Amino acid sequence: MQETKIVRYSEAFKREVVHKYETSTLSKREVQLRYGIKGGATINQWIRKFGKTSLILNTTRVETPNEKERVKALEAEIKKLKNALSDAFVEKITYKHMFDITCEIYGIDKKEAKKKVEDKS
Repeated sequence: MQETKIVRYSEAFKREVVHKYETSTLSKREVQLRYGIKGGATINQWIRKFGKTSLILNTTRVETPNEKERVKALEAEIKKLKNALSDAFVEKITYKHMFDITCEIYGIDKKEAKKKVEDKS
């Protein structure tokens, strides 16, 4: 009967292999051959465990029904405020153009008219 040799790699070694794979242009197979790793799926397991993507935190948000309703209400309020702001902007532009046209029709200097309005304020 043939004797099987089990190889155990240290965490430092695993991290070094993963780092070499992530920072070089070597393929997984090339890294595997360079470091003498027998198993084909071994490096994939190490990459999942020690690779850059393993550092990405997964966030799970747990909300109560009241929080979900509050979020919906706030989103509706934001939409309403955006619409109001848009309306106010259009109104401002309209009044500005009306002022310019009025000054042009009556031959009024815009700067002087603005000063008179500011003085009354």
